[in-house]
Amino acid sequence: MKIVVMSDTHGDAEVIRLVREQQENSDLLIHCGDSELSYDHPHLANVVRVRGNCDYTDNRFPDEEVVSQGDVKIYITHGHLFQVKSSLLPLSYRVKEIGANICCFGHSHLLGAEMIDGILFINPGSLLMPRGRREQSYVVITVEDKAYKVECFTRQGELFETLQFAC
Repeated sequence: MKIVVMSDTHGDAEVIRLVREQQENSDLLIHCGDSELSYDHPHLANVVRVRGNCDYTDNRFPDEEVVSQGDVKIYITHGHLFQVKSSLLPLSYRVKEIGANICCFGHSHLLGAEMIDGILFINPGSLLMPRGRREQSYVVITVEDKAYKVECFTRQGELFETLQFAC
């Protein structure tokens, strides 16, 4: 299974289109909030999307989503409701409550991937205004038999980092 995760595009609909074209053979597209687009924007069609702190003009965005595919359960939120800029602890409590294997979130604009208590936490960074590094980024997670492969891509579709995590 191939999962594309992006966040914090802040009104740049074109970059969402670019990512979709670059990763057209993906199984699941996720936007972790702060798209600043309308919920029914054409570039968000067939994208699992949640409300970010800047998505206040369209009330149709949910605060969280849960997607299950096979044995994989993915929890998606923006992160601002869990104070992710300070700690992942409140978010980890929610993910454990849901029983998810993967947690996708944004808000801090900081690209990161880590395993905590057997749960893969992914922040794809920002495709518009990254923090902590130069690359405007998104992430592709490939779920394999007993591993997660996390690939980090630039806005232009260039792979710049690959991480492996055991399931």
